[in-house]
Amino acid sequence: MAKKQLYLVAVDGSDWGARAADRAVTLAKQTGASVRLITVIPWSGYQPLSVDEMYNRPLEKVAEEKNAHDEILAPLLKLYQGSGVEVSGEFFWGHPVTVIQKRTKEEKANMVFIGRRGRSRVADLVLGSVANSLAHSLGVPIVLVP
Repeated sequence: MAKKQLYLVAVDGSDWGARAADRAVTLAKQTGASVRLITVIPWSGYQPLSVDEMYNRPLEKVAEEKNAHDEILAPLLKLYQGSGVEVSGEFFWGHPVTVIQKRTKEEKANMVFIGRRGRSRVADLVLGSVANSLAHSLGVPIVLVP
C-alpha cells in the first residue's frame, strides 16, 4: 500500500502564505494528500545577525508563540477544517530556510508550497528571499505561489 502524500506549506501571516495554503489544500483534495502548515519564528539564539532579526527580534517567547498560533496557524486551520483534507499545523523557532529544509526531510514531505513573497519585502531585497533559497536547496518539488 502506498504511503499517503504530504504537502508541507510554509505560512507567515502574509497573503502569499495564505494563497500557498489554499493551493496546497486544493491539490490535496485532488490527490488525497494531507497538508502540514508550518510557520517559523525567526531566532538565531545569538545577538541579532540579520536585518530582519534586528528589526523583528522576538522579545517575549510566550507572546511570539501565541501570535504564531493565534494569528497565523489558527485562522488557516479553521478555514480548512471542513475541507475534507487532513490539515495540521505547528510553529518552530529558528532560521526559516533551515527549519523548512529540516521539516521537509524529517516529515518526508512530497512537495513544499510557499508564497513567492513573504511579510518583509525589504529583507527579501537585502538578504534574498526564503522562497528563493528553498527553490535552490530542497530535494523535493517546490511550488512558488504568486
